[in-house]
Parts: sequence; structure tokens; C-alpha cells
Amino acid sequence: MILSLARTGFAASACQPGAAAESPSNEMLIEQIACGDQLAMRTLFVRHRLRVYRFVLRMVRDETLAEDLLSDVFLDVWRKAAQFEARAAVPTWLLAIARFKALSAIRRRATAAVIADPADDPEVALQHKDSAEILRQGLARLSPAHGEVIDLVYYHGKSVKEVAEIVGISESTVKTRMFYARKKWAEVVQAA
Repeated sequence: MILSLARTGFAASACQPGAAAESPSNEMLIEQIACGDQLAMRTLFVRHRLRVYRFVLRMVRDETLAEDLLSDVFLDVWRKAAQFEARAAVPTWLLAIARFKALSAIRRRATAAVIADPADDPEVALQHKDSAEILRQGLARLSPAHGEVIDLVYYHGKSVKEVAEIVGISESTVKTRMFYARKKWAEVVQAA
């Protein structure tokens, strides 16, 4: 479906009732949300909440803060749905909003943003030797810029182009960050 968007917002015909399909596309949901449709908002939330929550949680490493940021993301979607211009896919737009909110929260709590070192407690490190835990610990030890790119590509299945749109960097920078992140990640996983 092609969105009927204008620079000033949605066309008036998009707000007419009865236009909903059985399983509406994300773009159609955004149109309906722009018209004040609460059911469309709930549908979009249910469809994307887990992905957005996990993405934010990996960035902020605090469940309560991640839940608050998830609410903020979807509140922004409710308020700004009419401004969606479809330059990116809806999931990409949601993750871009989530990224901005998470980075803002990290800046606000800069004193508390310390990455836990798995070497601090050898007993705990030995108990968590399964491969998934080692990979997650390796991801946490990457720099925020590298971890963010790896998270988006491997955990959210985003393409290099989509990552570039979400993070606001060039595609070549995404590729460079991925190269160095994979190299560092491999070193950390091998050491574990």
C-alpha cells in the first residue's frame, strides 16, 4: 500500500472509517493512529513492543528504564504519527525513536552507566558458560557504537542501509563498525 502522505500530514481520506484490512500493514496502522484510532495504536504496540523493548534494554541495561522508554517511544508515535513521511519502514522508524530516547537517558544517568565486568566474579562467570550468555557478555563489552550496530544487525535483522538510517551514519561507517565490532567480539568470546 502506498501511503497518501503530504508534507503537511495525511490526506483527509485516510481518516475515513472502514478502511482497515483484516491484518493491516504497519503503514496503514500509522495512518489510522494519525486519525486517533486507539485500536490501531494497540495493534502497533503489540506487534512491535518486544523488539523495541529488547533493543532499548540492550542499550540502557536497566529493565525499569527500558519499560519507561518503551512507553515514551509509543507515546511519541501516538503524538507524531501524522508526521511520519515513510522515508523508512515503520519498524526502522520505531527503533530510531527508541535509539534517540535511550541515548538521551544514558546521557542523563552518565554516572551510573558502568558496564559490569564478568571477571569481577569468577563463580558467576563459570556458571554462565553457555554460548548464549558468552555472546551477550561479549556484546556488553563492546563500545556503545559497536554494540549498537551488532545489536541491530544480528538481533533485529536490520540491513546495513536500515542501520545507517536508524543510527544516522553512512553505510560505509556501519560496515566499518561491524568489521571492528566482530573482530573485538570474537576476541572477547574466545577469552571467555
